[in-house]
Amino acid sequence: MFIHFRKIATSLKPKFSNSLNKLYSHLPLRKKVLNLPSQHSPESLTSSQLKALVLSRFSHGKFVDLFQNVVASPSVLLTASRNLITPPFSNAPDSLPLSDLVSKCFSVEVMARELSENRFDVGACCVPMAPLEEKGESLVLPNLKLKVLIEAIRMVLEIVYDERFVTFSYGGRVGMGRHTAIRYLKNSVQNPSWWFTVAFRRKKFESVHVNTLCLLMQEKIKDDILIYMLRKLFEVEAIQIELGGCYLGRGFPQESGLCSILLNIYFNGFDKEIQRIRLQKNEENPKFNLDEIVSFHNPVKIYAVRYLDEILVITSGSKMLTMELKSQVLKYLEGNLELEVDRMNTAIHSAVSEKIGFLGMELQAVTPSVLHPPMSEKAIRARKKYLRQKEVRAIELRNARERNRKKLGLKILSHVFKKFKRTGGFKSEFQIETEVRSIFRNWADEVVQDFFESSEDPAEWHRVLSAGDFLSLKHIRNQLPEDLVNAYDRFQYQVNKHLNPVKVKKEKAREDEEKRLEEEELYAKRTVEDLTRLCIKVDAPIELVRKAVRMVGFTNKMGRPRPISSLIALEDADIIKWYSGVGRRWLDFFCCCHNYKMVKTVVTYHLRFSCILTLAEKHESTKREAMKHYGKDLKVFDLNGNEEMHFPTEKAVKMLGERNLADPYPVDGALSLLLIRLATDEASYPCIANFCNRTNSILYRVRLLQRTLNVNPSDGVEWVKGMGVIHESLNQRCLPLCADHISDLYMGKINLQDLDCTLSLDMD
Repeated sequence: MFIHFRKIATSLKPKFSNSLNKLYSHLPLRKKVLNLPSQHSPESLTSSQLKALVLSRFSHGKFVDLFQNVVASPSVLLTASRNLITPPFSNAPDSLPLSDLVSKCFSVEVMARELSENRFDVGACCVPMAPLEEKGESLVLPNLKLKVLIEAIRMVLEIVYDERFVTFSYGGRVGMGRHTAIRYLKNSVQNPSWWFTVAFRRKKFESVHVNTLCLLMQEKIKDDILIYMLRKLFEVEAIQIELGGCYLGRGFPQESGLCSILLNIYFNGFDKEIQRIRLQKNEENPKFNLDEIVSFHNPVKIYAVRYLDEILVITSGSKMLTMELKSQVLKYLEGNLELEVDRMNTAIHSAVSEKIGFLGMELQAVTPSVLHPPMSEKAIRARKKYLRQKEVRAIELRNARERNRKKLGLKILSHVFKKFKRTGGFKSEFQIETEVRSIFRNWADEVVQDFFESSEDPAEWHRVLSAGDFLSLKHIRNQLPEDLVNAYDRFQYQVNKHLNPVKVKKEKAREDEEKRLEEEELYAKRTVEDLTRLCIKVDAPIELVRKAVRMVGFTNKMGRPRPISSLIALEDADIIKWYSGVGRRWLDFFCCCHNYKMVKTVVTYHLRFSCILTLAEKHESTKREAMKHYGKDLKVFDLNGNEEMHFPTEKAVKMLGERNLADPYPVDGALSLLLIRLATDEASYPCIANFCNRTNSILYRVRLLQRTLNVNPSDGVEWVKGMGVIHESLNQRCLPLCADHISDLYMGKINLQDLDCTLSLDMD
C-alpha cells in the first residue's frame, strides 16, 4: 500500500536546502546549519546538529513540516541507522563505514526521495508472522528499512517533547529509567501513608486512542504528513500499544521503538493534571517560618511516579484525601484519555502495613532504623574482638620491628668496630654517613613516637623518675648548690610535662566522654526519626524470583540446583553465557533493592551450580569432575586457547550495588528464550542483526518457555505474575546469527529488538 499526500503537501514542495537556509537567515543557529552535511553526500548528524535542525522548524508556537524537512532528510535517516547498529560492530576496528553498512541493505537517498515524494510503501515493509494456533494472534514486524523510519520519527519527537515532560515521567527517556524512578521514591518521598497503583485492562490501542493521540500531537506539531504516517503505522500494526500487558520496556520484538515516546505523549496531559493537583495541595498547606519551632509536623504531600503505563500515586494525608485523589485520577483516565481501568485491582493500600508491587519490585513504608539498623550486640562484640586482634597484631609488629632494629644496629656497630680494630681506621669508597644517620634518625623518631603513643611506658618511667623525691625537702635543698637544685627542678618539670599519667588519663576520659555524648545524640536522633519519619523500602519479590527459578528448571521442588536438559545441545561457552546473561540481568535489575543479598544468593548458588550440573550432564561426568575442570568461576577457553570467564565471580557479585543509573531490561526476556543450534547442511545465511555485514552465520532455533512448558502466561497460578513473554509466533523459527551477536544475545547485551526478525526462517 502506498501513501499519497499530493493534495496535502502542495505547499511543502520547496527543496529542503532552500527552506532551511531561509529559516536560518534570522536565527542564531545559522552557523550550525551551515555545518550540516550536504544532501549529495549524506553523513550522520551529531545530537546538537539534529536538535538545531528540528528547532529550525519552530514557528508561531508549533513545529511545522517536520516530516518532509527533517525526517525525510538522508542525514537524519543515516543518523537513525547509526542508532540501530548493534554494539559489536559500532566500535570494531575492522567494521565498514556507516554509509557502506547501510548501503548494503538499502539506499538512504532513494528512501529519502520516496519519503519526500510521498511514495514510501509502508505495507511492503511489514511482514506478518502467522500464529501457531488458529485462535492465536498474528504479529506484524517491521523490516529494517521501516525500523530506520520509525527511529527517525522517534528522534524527532524526542527533541520536540522531552523537555516538556514532567519530572516524574520515566521510561523511554535518556537518564530516566527504572532505577532513577526507584531512587526518587527512596530519596524524595517522605512519610507515605496511603498509595495505589492504576491497573489497566489488557487492551490494545484502538482508533479512538489513535485519534486522541493525534489530536494531542497536533497541539505542538503542525504536520499532516507526519500525523498521517503515524496513523498508517497503527493501521498496518507496525506499531502496537497494549496497556495492561507485560512487554513495554522489556526489549520484546512486539514492542516498537516508538511505543515509549508515544505513550509519554499520550499521558502527558494526565501528568500535568497530577502536577496541578500537587501544586494546589502544597498551596493549601500551612506554611511555617524557619524561626518557629514546629514539632512533629507532617505536611500533606502528594507524590506520583509513572513509568510508561505503570502509575503509582502516594499521599501523606488521610485515606479520604487518597480516595478523592483516586476518583480524580480515574475520572481523567477514563474520561479524557478514554482508557479502561481495572477498578478491582486499583485499590488503596496502607503504606505501612501492606506491600505494593511497582516496576517489578515491592515497596513498603518503614522507619529509617529498618533501612539503616544500628549495630546489634553480636556485631558490637565482633567489632570489639576485631579491634583487640588488630591491636595485638600492631604490638607484635612493633616488637618485631624493634628486634630487627637491634639486630641491624648491632651488626653495623660490630662491623665498624672490626674495621677500626684491624686497620686503625674506617675507610670506604662510598660515603654512607648521611644514609646511616638518616636511618638511625628515622628509627629514633619512630621509637619516640611509639613510646608517647603508649599509655603504660610513660607511666612506668614517670613512677621510676619521680620516686624518692628527697630534694623537695627544704633543709636538704638549702645545703646543695643552687645550680644543681635548679637543674633538678627543670628535669622534674619536663618529666611531669611529658610523662605524667594524669594528663594522659584526663585526655582519655575526655575522649570517652565525647564518644558517649556522640552515641547519645545519635540514639536520640534515631529515636526521633523513627517516631516522626517514614521512608520507602524497596525489596526484590524474592518469592516470585524463586518461583521463576523453579519454573525454568534451575532448581527442583526442594529448592536444590538441577540441570536443564534442553541446554545440552549448546556449546559449553554458550551454556555458560546463557546462565551468565540471566544472572547478570537479575543483578543489574535488582541492584537498588534492600534484600539484594538474597538475589546474589540465587545467582551465586542456584544458577552457578545449575550450570555446573548442566555441563556435567552434557559430558556424562559428575559434579565434582565438572567443578574440577571448569572451576568455580566456570572458565572456558576460546579457539585461540585464551581463557574466558563469562559468569560473574563471587568477588565481583559482592562488589555490585546501587551504582547504575541506566534502564536495565528485566530478566524475563532471557528466561523465556532458548536458542538451540541446528546441525544443517544448508548454505550460510547473512546475520540478521541490524546492519551486520557478516555471512558466516549459524542457525539457531527459537524455543519459547511458555510453549515448552505448555503454560498459559495469563494464568497467574502456573506462570510468574508480572513476567512478560515473547510473542508465540516466533516459536520454532530459525535465526541466522554470527558468533559475536549470538554471544551478545546470550549475555543480554542485545535483545530481539536489535535483530531483523522479519528475516527469520521457518524450517522443519
